[in-house]
Order: sequence, then C-alpha cells, then structure tokens
Amino acid sequence: MINYDPKAWLKVTFSHEGTVLSRVLGRVLVIAGLAALVWILADQWSSAANVFKPFKPLGHTLIGVALGLLIVFRNNCSYDRYWEGRKLWGSINNSARNLVRGAAAFAGDARDLAKLVYAYSLALKQHLRSDKDLTEVKAVVPLDVFEQAAATANPPSMLALHMSRWIQTRVKEGKLEPIIAESLEGQVRNIIDSQGGCERILKTPIPFAYAVHIKQLLLIYLFTLPFALVTDMGWVSIPTAAVIAFGMLGIEEAGVEIEDPFGDDPNDLPVENICSVVERDTKALAEAA
Repeated sequence: MINYDPKAWLKVTFSHEGTVLSRVLGRVLVIAGLAALVWILADQWSSAANVFKPFKPLGHTLIGVALGLLIVFRNNCSYDRYWEGRKLWGSINNSARNLVRGAAAFAGDARDLAKLVYAYSLALKQHLRSDKDLTEVKAVVPLDVFEQAAATANPPSMLALHMSRWIQTRVKEGKLEPIIAESLEGQVRNIIDSQGGCERILKTPIPFAYAVHIKQLLLIYLFTLPFALVTDMGWVSIPTAAVIAFGMLGIEEAGVEIEDPFGDDPNDLPVENICSVVERDTKALAEAA
C-alpha cells in the first residue's frame, strides 16, 4: 500500500509509481494509433470520409453513459471488498490484543501465546496469498508446532488450535479461571471468524460473466470511438480518443487491482505492516505482565 499526502495536490497528480498508467498505456496507444489511421484515411480519401459520415457521436454518448455506470458500479464492488478486508484485518488485530492482554493479566507469562498470535498473522498473510512459504512462521514458533501447521492445508487454523490449547493448559494448571478462559476463547473465535471473512473475499471474485461483459463492451466502445469522432473533430479525434481510453481503462484497471486486497500489488492492503503491529503490541502486552 502506498502512503501519500492527499493535500499535496501537485505531487499526487503527477505521480506515476503505484498508478495504473503502466498497465493501460499500451492499450491507450493502440486506440490513439487507430484514431490516427482513421483520420489519415478520412483526410486523404474522400470515399473513406463518406464511409465514416454515418458514424454519429450520439450512439457513443448513450453507450458511454451506460458503460460509465457499469464501470463505476464494478469499482464500488471492488472497493467494498477492499474495505471489508481492511475491517477484517483490523478485527484480527484488536482480537489479538485483547487475547494477549487478558492472558497476561489473568494467567501470568503470555509470551508463548503472543508468539502464536504473531505466527498466526504471518500464516494468514501467506494463506491469503496462496503462498506455502512459512519461513517467517518457522522462526517464531516451536518446531513441532510449525511442522503441524505446515502439514495442513490451512496453517493459520492449526495455529489457532494451539492458541486454544494454550488456554486449556493454563486452566488445567490452575492459572486461569474457566470463566476467563471462555472469554479468551471468544477472542480466538473472533480471529477465526475474521479469517473466514477474508477467505470469503478471496474465494468469491467478481462474477466472470459480469467482468467479461464490461471488458467486451469497453473494447467495442473504444475501438469504434475514432470513427464517431473523426468526421466532426478531424485530427483532434486522436488525443481525444486517447484521453477517453485512458480514463475508462484506468478506472476499470484500478478496480481490478483492488478486487483482491490481500496480494502484494502497490495498492493492496498493507498486510505486512498489520502483522508487524500485531507483533509489536502483543509482545509489549505479554512482557508487561
């Protein structure tokens, strides 16, 4: 995730790092090239100009309005997924703090639990990215715990089980009252529920037919746009078509990027930073006991 100052108007306006420019530039140049070809034909051959005359801007205006609404609706869906993902990770962070805070206050030394919670966040990050590399987790938890987690299809769930076992062990040792243990177990359940929400976002993409239809309609609109503009605008249709293509393709591409908010694209959620906050806060709470 890119941090920026929203009040730095010029700096933000002329930024290129983290934008969709590099991904849409090729398609924008194709549309500009097509517009240039259409203008050359219309300017050099009168017969070609007569062919282009039936293409009127009104049809493109009507299609453009409908297409714009579809793209905005799709972007809203993508941003809802992005924002829900951020709320779910925030809930994981809050539950992690409450879990370790309560454990440290009522059961004493909770450093092992804090390590399990941090390892859980790391494992969940990798799980949501479909990445089996658990090297970070291995450096945090005991070897037997790591091997159990690595052997399952859902490592974070196994680590959550070890959190519950930590609570259960303290109850058996008489260090934790059952009623407090139930409260702490509630925090573990909250963490698992938030994980389920993240998995729901990950496993439920924008419906394929909907995504394809927008791309197909966008392609038809942009490739026929130069024919609608050239008769009335002449060579000005070239930059006009390029700007319109940049606007529509850029908005659509931005929605595609944030549709899966747990990846490592420039505008995805700062999951690494959230994991670091989990480590910092849980470690401080555990050591304070």
